[in-house]
Amino acid sequence: MKKSDIGLIGLAVMGENLVMNMESKGFTVSVYNRTSSKVTNFIEGRAKGKNIVGTYSLEELVSTLEKPRKVMMMIKAGQAVDDMIENLIPLLEEGDIIIDGGNSHFPDTARRTEYVESKGLLYIGTGVSGGEEGALKGPSLMPGGSPAAWKKVRPVFQAICAKVEDGSPCCEWVGESGAGHFVKMVHNGIEYGDMQLICEAYQLMRDYLKMSADEMHEVFARWNEGELDSYLIEITRDILAYKDEDGKPIVDKILDTAGQKGTGKWTGIAALEEGVPLTLIGEAVFSRCLSAMKDERVTASGILTGPEAKFEGDRAEFIENIENALFASKIVSYAQGYALMRSAAKTYNWNLNYGGIALMWRGGCIIRSVFLGKIKEAFDRNPALSNLLLDPYFKGVMDKAQAGWRKVCAAAAENGIPVPAMASALSYYDGYRCASLPANLLQAQRDYFGAHTYERLDRARGEFFHTNWTGEGGNTSATRYDV
Repeated sequence: MKKSDIGLIGLAVMGENLVMNMESKGFTVSVYNRTSSKVTNFIEGRAKGKNIVGTYSLEELVSTLEKPRKVMMMIKAGQAVDDMIENLIPLLEEGDIIIDGGNSHFPDTARRTEYVESKGLLYIGTGVSGGEEGALKGPSLMPGGSPAAWKKVRPVFQAICAKVEDGSPCCEWVGESGAGHFVKMVHNGIEYGDMQLICEAYQLMRDYLKMSADEMHEVFARWNEGELDSYLIEITRDILAYKDEDGKPIVDKILDTAGQKGTGKWTGIAALEEGVPLTLIGEAVFSRCLSAMKDERVTASGILTGPEAKFEGDRAEFIENIENALFASKIVSYAQGYALMRSAAKTYNWNLNYGGIALMWRGGCIIRSVFLGKIKEAFDRNPALSNLLLDPYFKGVMDKAQAGWRKVCAAAAENGIPVPAMASALSYYDGYRCASLPANLLQAQRDYFGAHTYERLDRARGEFFHTNWTGEGGNTSATRYDV
């Protein structure tokens, strides 16, 4: 009997679809699920007549695999992954590969890579993006972990992943240790930002311009044919056109409380640890938290006052301003995400290919868009680019878009419409281009109450001073440390 090319554990939606994808590309796949009935139902249903082998124990799964064995886990992140690794290790031999395709936190992947390698095995933690459809038709894959494992899984991964127009695969080796899951985490954080920005554009049109779902559908359809062409704009277009059984837009009937699985939060925490201002994505996470306070918000709406949103002017012109605000803010979101990856690469000694990452995100994944090609071009022009905003193309976009962007944020503030992501993006842009921020006063305050010292404009960098502000503090200064 021919051995299987790869084994997959976990037959939920993503696992099943990845198996179907692999089989359609000519691979024989063995499957296992802790609940045996899922294996039976799959083998007798979608997988019937295909090169898919059902197994009912880990021992049986491993016995069906070609050496070096490749076992991919599509299971819930956390303790379940550690438990499965412990169960697999005694069944595998030196050089065999364990793959985690779930949304694991990158420090866990780094720890697991080191542990699995200590047992003579190889480990890959890979981001898988694209949801249910992507898993079946071609996801974006972001593998990292044991470098020696890549050449062995590459034929499978690059066969099943999405491809861009020239046939390039949306999958390439990201880096050692937890690099793959770190990049996927940043991807998810950017996804939070993109979704929040789109929702703010929607609220401006709905509550300020008083547009119907059908009218907004037309706007998003037009946007999807230009610079904003992307998967999230495309599905927003379709959502706004979708009618309930009574013929009314179903979007108007959905409760305004958003859920989240934690990857956006992880991105924000990583940014705080790295000291990188990831303000837009942070606001996107907090916006979901605020939305979840539905009952409290309803109570507050009857108590707290604010201006009544009232639009006067040229609606078509303001819609164009919203488009500019959305596009400019989106650029800031990616600029911040890339700055975080650059900082983490230094911290963890990863050699990240930033243009390659943009290429991996061009197809298959939730944040796929035409715009990502411009990021690839920016890093092709300058691999050492410190911030996307400094690239000539993106500088040009910001120059063109910022007048409308400022008008949108000002109108939102004057009319009491929350646009936390757009506004924080604008504040970041203005802060980043500001040669002199008020942190001189902040340092004086810190030195006043805590003797934390400061540097001077008229002295060399790295030389620190303390002032005895009250005449009673003496000349002793605090020990310096940077968070």
